[in-house]
Amino acid sequence: MHFAAYAYVGESVVNPRKYFQNNVVGGLSLLNAVVDSNVRKFIFSSTCAVYGVPLKVPITEENPRLPVNPYGVSKLMFERALEAYEHAYGFRFVCFRYFNAAGADEEGRAGEEHDPETHLIPSVFEAVHGDRPALEIYGDDYPTPDGTCVRDYIHVSDLAEAHVLGLEYLEQGNSAALNLGTGKGHSVREVISTIERVTGREVPKRLAARRAGDPPELVADPSLAEKTLHWKATRSLEQIVATAWKWSESKRALTR
Repeated sequence: MHFAAYAYVGESVVNPRKYFQNNVVGGLSLLNAVVDSNVRKFIFSSTCAVYGVPLKVPITEENPRLPVNPYGVSKLMFERALEAYEHAYGFRFVCFRYFNAAGADEEGRAGEEHDPETHLIPSVFEAVHGDRPALEIYGDDYPTPDGTCVRDYIHVSDLAEAHVLGLEYLEQGNSAALNLGTGKGHSVREVISTIERVTGREVPKRLAARRAGDPPELVADPSLAEKTLHWKATRSLEQIVATAWKWSESKRALTR
């Protein structure tokens, strides 16, 4: 299973060299080593960013892959390599196109932590705790119901369950590229409201300019993954926030 990558959309726009070197050149080094070791089953963590600005939402796997930022391009290049290796070497793969992975282990043992933090939910927590002056909302003039970007947030435990089923699917000798999402989108403002409701804290926020490379709306059509793997995301946005908050608070308690 190949999870490793640089994964900041904004950073990829200003420093594409870093992304192509790691996600493509480094990824191919791994892939070649796998083939040389006679491993023939491979699971790849890809991304909905390979679709770019979708022709229609929800996004099916038939949507053209036209990424709009170097991060998405780097992931698409590796997908193309997997397809070529399947044809040439009898290689089998499952390519999972994640939508917005979020939340934390329900037992509180592991959670989301980045340096710098750019993901929405932990960034909101930083604003709540005063670790940043305010949450920056990047644009409120998108063609969405409230003007802020809409994303499909999927709990990491739902993702983990899909990976186990992906391994079982590979035993059948097939390959697949599948969307992993809930099929339901939430705007930035909706996520903030959910966090305020779950935590009982007010979120300091301010409007900022749009970020380069951000599509207005990315929501999965997960029906192919449901059909292929007999899998379905079951955890709600409220559960995502609650588990992430539990992790965040336990982490802060350890550092006090």
